[in-house]
Amino acid sequence: METYEAIVKRVSVRKYSAESVSRGDLEKIVSAGARAATANNIQPFEFIVVTDKEKRKELSRIAPKNGPYMAESPAVIAVVSKPEKYYLEDGAAATQNIPVMARDLGIGTVWVAGDKKPYCPEVLKSLGVPPEYKLVSLICVVYPQDGSTETPKKNLNELLHWAKY
Repeated sequence: METYEAIVKRVSVRKYSAESVSRGDLEKIVSAGARAATANNIQPFEFIVVTDKEKRKELSRIAPKNGPYMAESPAVIAVVSKPEKYYLEDGAAATQNIPVMARDLGIGTVWVAGDKKPYCPEVLKSLGVPPEYKLVSLICVVYPQDGSTETPKKNLNELLHWAKY
């Protein structure tokens, strides 16, 4: 799949099969996240891949609104970051690479939680992350149950301005 096609066809997948995602695919997906641009090339982020069913259920109890997605998905990737000045921007860039790479592999994702949620400290503690780190995102990595299609997006002419607004 070409890069643009993977970006255009990336959707949030909330209905998925229980099929496991291979360790090799998960490593490739995380590797794409790790290749994200960062301020001053600090690379403050780290990744935790959770495939254990009981740990995913624990995360779902901590973050109940999006919990069902984590409990049912075969893998959840936590993007965490050292508290550097631009940790959120850097972590968000890493997070964005993850669903694009997954889509390229025919795998779906849904970004279910992130930085400003009140349960972040409890998620970090559950995952054994040092307390000074920040939780940037939790991403379910799944095989879609059905043929997910493009999410409707605004037309480019509604968003693109040349030289001035």
